[in-house]
Formats: sequence, C-alpha cells, structure tokens
Amino acid sequence: MASNATDTSPAPTKPIVLVGLMGAGKSTIGRRLAGALGISFIDSDQEIVEAAGCSISDIFEMYGEAIFRDLEQRVLLRLLAGGPCVLATGGGAFVNPTIRDTIREKAISVWLKADLEVLLERVSRRDTRPLLKSGDKSAILSKLIDDRYPLYAGADIVIDSNAGLHETVVERIVSALAQKVDHG
Repeated sequence: MASNATDTSPAPTKPIVLVGLMGAGKSTIGRRLAGALGISFIDSDQEIVEAAGCSISDIFEMYGEAIFRDLEQRVLLRLLAGGPCVLATGGGAFVNPTIRDTIREKAISVWLKADLEVLLERVSRRDTRPLLKSGDKSAILSKLIDDRYPLYAGADIVIDSNAGLHETVVERIVSALAQKVDHG
C-alpha cells in the first residue's frame, strides 16, 4: 500500500536549502515546503535586507555586487549554523564555493530548475532584480543559465519547477527528501 510522503517523512534534522536562478520559485515553493515539513522558512535575501538596513537593489547600487556577495556569505553561514529550516537562497549564493561547501556539509540542497522561457515570464512580473536592471533580460538570464546551471547540478536533489501547481512541486521535493533519508 502506497502512503503519502508527508505522512511517513521524518522531520528534517538539518536545513533544506533551495538553490536556483531568480524566478525558479525558491521563495514561493520554500514557504509551502516549510509548511508541509512543519519547520520554519527563511528567505536569505530578506535576512540580508534586515542585516543591511536597505534593499538588495540599494546594496548593489551603493556598494556594488562584491559587497553584497560578502554580506550574503556572512548571513548564509550564520543561517546554516542554525537548526532545521527551509532556506531560500539568492540565485548567486550557490556559485560561491564557501557557501556551496558549507551547504554540502550542513544541509540538503534542492535545485529548483526552470527553463529560460519560464524564468523570463516569472521575473518580468517585478522589476526588483538588480542583475536584470540593465540589458536584455533574456540574454542576461541565458548567460546566467550557462554559468550557473553546471554548479546547481551539484545539488543533492534536482526538481523541475517549470510548470504545474506549487503543491505538486512541494510534493516532489518531500518525496525526494524522503528517498534521500531512506537511501542516504
């Protein structure tokens, strides 16, 4: 008799870290996943905003990407030292080798993978993405895909987040997490 993954899945013992490009659904899926797992949700971008006292766009504009990435690393390393949670990261976080290694050591990483067309449609809904402020969004995202997808592929779990209901994506993640726990 098959049982629902959420009924048999033990509560996570370490952070579940969502990685992927902007628009992949890390924050939206992350909130729902945390609810399904009965643990807290943390959006690292929001934590960075609170630490800096200004928006991510302002950090990029006033201080540059290098300062943002340094702050991102410090915030993420602090969050990864905490207990179980669902942690949505910014699109560039997993590119940082220190962050990637710490996630590998202290968490389970889940790559929410989406195609260019889906990402474009999703990021076009809001104009808050600093890396997309100047230039052709399609060309910028295409380059980010080329640069980052090989790194994201190192995640513990890969989930297609292209289409379908959010609940379906959450169910696939919960199922994959249960298999990971069962099979090491």
